[in-house]
Amino acid sequence: MPSLRRIAIVVALVFGQLLAAGAALAHEERPVTLPDGTGSVPVLRTSEPDLLVCKTGKADFERRIAGFPAALKERNRTLFERCRRDGFRHLQEAVDQVNKPGMTIAILPGLYSEEPSRPAPTGDCANLQARWSDWGYQILSFEQQQQCPHNQNLVAILGKRDLQIEGTGANPLDVVIDAEYHKLNAIRADRTDGIYFRNFTAQRTTFNSLYVLETDGFVIDQVLTRWNDEYGFLTFASDHGLYTDCESYGNGDGGLYPGSASNINDGRGHDVPRYAIEIRRCKSHHNALGYSGTAGDSMWVHDNEFYDNSVGATMDSLWPDHPGLPQNHAKFENNKIYDNNVDYYRYIRDGTCAKPPAQRGYEKGVVCPQVGVPTGTGVLVAGGNYNVFKNNQVWGHRRAAFQLFGVPAFVRGETELAKQTDTSNFNRYEGNVFGVSPTGERRPNGLDVWWDGQGTGNCWQGDTGGSTPAVLPMCAAQAPALSGGSSRWVAEPVKVVKLYLCADYSASEARLPAGCDWFGASGLGKLETQLALGGSLVLALLAVLFCIRSGRPARRQAGDPSDDGGTPKTGAASGRAYRLVMAGAVAGLIGLALDVVAAAAENTLLAAVALLLMAAWWICLGAALRVGRPVFGWFTIVLGCLAVADAYDRMVQLIPLIPLGPGWIRGLLTGVWVLCAVVVLAPRRRPAAEPAPAEAQVPA
Repeated sequence: MPSLRRIAIVVALVFGQLLAAGAALAHEERPVTLPDGTGSVPVLRTSEPDLLVCKTGKADFERRIAGFPAALKERNRTLFERCRRDGFRHLQEAVDQVNKPGMTIAILPGLYSEEPSRPAPTGDCANLQARWSDWGYQILSFEQQQQCPHNQNLVAILGKRDLQIEGTGANPLDVVIDAEYHKLNAIRADRTDGIYFRNFTAQRTTFNSLYVLETDGFVIDQVLTRWNDEYGFLTFASDHGLYTDCESYGNGDGGLYPGSASNINDGRGHDVPRYAIEIRRCKSHHNALGYSGTAGDSMWVHDNEFYDNSVGATMDSLWPDHPGLPQNHAKFENNKIYDNNVDYYRYIRDGTCAKPPAQRGYEKGVVCPQVGVPTGTGVLVAGGNYNVFKNNQVWGHRRAAFQLFGVPAFVRGETELAKQTDTSNFNRYEGNVFGVSPTGERRPNGLDVWWDGQGTGNCWQGDTGGSTPAVLPMCAAQAPALSGGSSRWVAEPVKVVKLYLCADYSASEARLPAGCDWFGASGLGKLETQLALGGSLVLALLAVLFCIRSGRPARRQAGDPSDDGGTPKTGAASGRAYRLVMAGAVAGLIGLALDVVAAAAENTLLAAVALLLMAAWWICLGAALRVGRPVFGWFTIVLGCLAVADAYDRMVQLIPLIPLGPGWIRGLLTGVWVLCAVVVLAPRRRPAAEPAPAEAQVPA
């Protein structure tokens, strides 16, 4: 068993190297330290603001507040008169005047472009010594951010504590902070414990609208972010966080990205005392990903809506240098996740995303996806552990409601052998409603579950519909108990190859892997179909050749000494062998054709039926061959039995106690069998007839 585990890990490493070769970093940041957890979630203050920010144009201001309720309109007018006397015209100016914890900045309705912050860096700031990321920006230290706050940020909030920034409008669109694609970040809050953002919009950056980093205690409340190259909201290496009643759209990666949240539950099972970050009542739509969580640890995501993205939500262990990997302990419950089918890769194909950001048309609905994902998926877990998906409504997805696959540790930069199979474990899916909208409309998903088969302790609810594999381990009432469980070190072979191929996406190089249905391949254009077709053609040719070689009873009955593949030479036996070979070949050829159809349609049940038909061929052929070719005949029968086991594993129940699925063993042995079959079928030269003795020759 240890040697088998080592083989499985080597396979994982090989594919991990290949996967890493095709991956690009989603987000690069300076080395960070996770908070010590002594903070708390800040509470909204309702006292009068300490500092005011406004524009001075009275006519424009009156136009913006014209539709407000009377009380809110009067409050804004009072604040406006005060702001014109002793307030600030730019948010950054007010932030710079914050000199103690517990202060509040109020921003009055208006458009804030922060003109003083926008010029390109000069002097020492233009020559900072720092590493350049693959995305074309420098990885600056906190001290360098302090030295040059506007190299990357429109508004830089650095080291301030218990600061509250709120818009005074009726809704977030009344206060707009607009980077106009001049900066990486519209607002950066760095080491700002206790910060509270409320009621404004941040937009149009070359990375993030609102970025919170290394912070213990933050709230994002009724904030809208939109039209960014990467993320709407990015919170990183933070704890005691709350996103509430927020909205994000038009982003090339995640609308919401709580990356590397404080890893407070590492090493625990499903008994979770608290979560690091809570996300509630938010809407994330028309992004590449509604929610993205590399190392999104200890997350509680509930009562949100994720819709009209390419993928509703993802959490993963794919990208190196993110604290808290592998991802663990996210809880998704009572969310509405629907219609995440938008193919934004069309803007990569037609060259739109090769233009400068300001010319791409983000405001008109263009999204330039920065990562390769399986469009048409509700929730994707790429290498996560101890996640819980409970009581969500998931409907209308072209591909799958839930996808789960493992990621070898090599991808995140860890080469220790024992870690290579440490993801895709103990994830639970329970009480979710599939394929039905809240109004009762029937809106099925293509599949309810797509799973690569890797991992230990994963389980699903009993009423899951279409899935691959067809039958899944079922969750018991109490975690982590389950029934029908399996523990696989490596995913199913075809799925491994598919994931490797699809990982070769590159936004910067406009590279869309051919053969990957994530990016539009279908039918014979899909990798799975091509693999099935190639294998079927080879096996079909061998089936026909065995039929031809066994179909010569007359010669065998006449005592022909030639070896026709080892089939019996006597008349009765030859007839039985011929019938076995022909009957098996008919079943096999049907199975091989069905296997191609199953691959094109990604239908697990059809694939299992195809395997059973192919098994019938191998068993019949082996029975016919075992008299003349006993070793090869029994080898063929064993291969048929493995095909039966593979079909059982896919269609009836995952076979327990085996670290590799039967598909791996069957696939490898099929390659060996093909080589042996070629040798068996190769024509043999007949021995030359010996001349008669001279004395026996008849004189002419």
